[in-house]
This record gives sequence, C-alpha cells and structure tokens, in this order.
Amino acid sequence: MIRDTSAQDRSIQPAAAPRSRRPVVFASAGIVGVLLLGWAMSGWLDSARSVSGERLRFAEVTRGTLVRDAAVNGRVVAAVSPTLYAPAGGTVALKIQAGDTVKRGDVMAVIDSPDLQNELERERATLVQMEAEVARQRILAQKASLLARREADDAEVVRLAASRDLQRAERGYELGAIPEVDLLRARDAMASAEIRAKHAATASGLESRDVELALRTQEQLLARQRLVFADIERRVDELNVRAPVDGIIGTLNIVDRAVVAQNAPLMTVVDLSQLEVELAIPETYAEDLGLGMSAEVRIGAVNATGKISAISPEVVSNQVLARVRFDGEQPPGLRQNQRVSARVLFEERPDVVMVTRGPFVEAHGGRFAYVMDGDVAVRTPITLGATSVSAVEVSAGLQPGDRVVIAGTDNFRDAERVSVNE
Repeated sequence: MIRDTSAQDRSIQPAAAPRSRRPVVFASAGIVGVLLLGWAMSGWLDSARSVSGERLRFAEVTRGTLVRDAAVNGRVVAAVSPTLYAPAGGTVALKIQAGDTVKRGDVMAVIDSPDLQNELERERATLVQMEAEVARQRILAQKASLLARREADDAEVVRLAASRDLQRAERGYELGAIPEVDLLRARDAMASAEIRAKHAATASGLESRDVELALRTQEQLLARQRLVFADIERRVDELNVRAPVDGIIGTLNIVDRAVVAQNAPLMTVVDLSQLEVELAIPETYAEDLGLGMSAEVRIGAVNATGKISAISPEVVSNQVLARVRFDGEQPPGLRQNQRVSARVLFEERPDVVMVTRGPFVEAHGGRFAYVMDGDVAVRTPITLGATSVSAVEVSAGLQPGDRVVIAGTDNFRDAERVSVNE
C-alpha cells in the first residue's frame, strides 16, 4: 500500500489583513460625548426641580434704615358722639329725623311723662304751703318775742315800784312813822321784784332764741323744698331733649310717638367737627403699641398724619382698637364710619441688612430663603429680625448683594436646589 503525503502536510494560516482605525475614533468620540453630556446635565441632576423665572419675583439684599411699621385698616369715628337717653318714661314726640343737622340747644324730641308732671305739681303745692308756713312762723315768732318782752317789762316795772316802796319804808322807819315789820316787808317785796325782773329778762331772751330757731328750721325746710322743686322742674325740663353739641343725628333708636322706659336710648348726635380714626390692630403688635406713636392715614388719595391718642385695654377678635387723632386740622370731606387704611410707625432701625418683604416670609416661617447662585435657587437657612410693611430685617444667613426669591417659592416644594429658567 502506498502511503500518501497527508502526514507531511502543514496548514498555513492566511496573513492577517490590516486592522481598520475607524472604530477606535468612534469610541473616543462617544466617551467625550458622554463626558460633555454629564457635565451639561450636572446642574440639572443637582437641582430637583426646574421653574420658569417669569413666575418668580426677586429682590436684592441691601443695607439701610428699616422703618418698623404695620399696615392696618380702620374707620372714621367721631371723637364726640354722645348718645341721649330718656330721662323718664313716657311717649316720645320726635322733632327731627336721622341725618338732620342740629345746633347745640335745639329741641330734638319731647317726652310726655304724666307721672313726672304730677310730681312737679305736688312739689309745687308743697312749696307754696311751706312758704305760707314760714310766713306764719315769722308772725308767731314776732308775737312770742313781744309777749316775752312785755313780761320782762312788767317785771321791771314791779321792781321799780318795789324799789320806791322800800325807799319810803326806810324813810318812814327812820322817822318812826312805820314799824320795823313794814320795813322788812318792803325789803322782801324788793328782793322778790328783782328776782322776777331778772328771770323775766332771761325768759325773754330764751323765748326769742326759741322762736328764732323754730323760724330757722322752717326756713331750712322751705329751702329743702325749693331744691326738691327745682330738681323736679329740671327733670321736667329735660323732657325736652336738646342737642348737647353741634352736629348731625347719627342714629335714631326709637320711632315717633313710641313709649319708652326711663334711661332707654333715644338717639346719637355726631359731632363732625371732631373726627378720629379707629384702627383695628392685630394683637401681635399689642405689646409694641404706645400712646403718642405716629400713624399715617390714607383716606382716598389724601394722606394725613396723626398720633395714637387712646388704646383699648382688651383684645377683641384677636384685635386691639386704637384711636388716632389728626395732627392739626383734619382732612376735609370725612364721613362717619368711612373706611381708611393706615400705617402705624413703631420704630426706626438704622444700618441693618434687609430685603423686600414678600410671601417667602410667611411661606417658610422666616427660617429659609432661596438665594440665587447663577441659574440655581439654593435653599439657605436665615434668621429674620424686625419686619415692616415693605421690608424685613435679616439677622443672619444673607449678605448685601445677595439675590433672593421673594415670591413664587411655593412652586419649589421645599427642594434644596431649583433650576430657574430665565
């Protein structure tokens, strides 16, 4: 058997073709593209949200003087607006209508009170009776004085007669014409006459004082009755309800010919020459309020200044009422209960870091603010100080020149970083 040459055969590998460079170039370009895309996406990856800048408001942090104030609402009220009450029960006849202008002293209503009229007539009769009683007492006093004086004079005459009898008895006894017994009897009569004369004079003085005191008592009773009558007469005169000030009738609490009880409210008279502003201030400012603080009141297109003249001692519906009195003349054209806006100035704080006030203060409780870092709003912790109507003091966290988002942060949803598309 002839052996073949298969054992001697050797397979030869074909020569390798030269490798192409194009895949290497494509790979390098892909890596560079991925890096560029990652760098471009880094800002987006760092920010959780993206918000359009047109929906936001920005403000720059500055340094200056912060005027601490509060914007409040109020209404125009009369500084003098007395309410008149019925002095007695009866039927009211009105002489005016609501809105009428009255002068001080004008009769606005008349109350028909039969009870008070009857009381007046009774007291008048009592006064006339007491006047007659006093006149009678004066006559009795004169008569008593005359009687007492007559008795004293009679006693004096008796004493003088006894004195003359004693002189005759002494002379007759010296001449021996009368016995000693007659002399002694004359002396006794003289002593008795002196005693009677002395007592009569004393009794006359006491009687005069007695009738004088009785007359004085009656005169005092008469004076008291005159006061009672004058008081009743005054009360009857008050049935004619008169205007206490110049003004207009603000409120009528009754209708014509109505029957009212004593002390029932009748009407209110508004003195438009003395108007003030009553402000409703939130109770959060209650501790800062003080008498004499300045206030700016805006009435339509007119601005007026004034000072706080009174502060309510109580809080009603989370508000404290304060009265503002205008400086100088009050603005013209004011009306009762007219609505106004005002700004109460508490203090001035110079050289403070501040920013325009916006919804971000209430939205984050004053603990955070979004500060712009390029096109990214970064949530930054801050500390706020005093606040005013237009600005707020920044105690820590911000520096002058920082750009802060003051409105529209509710779209951020408390994200740490937000991309802002200008």
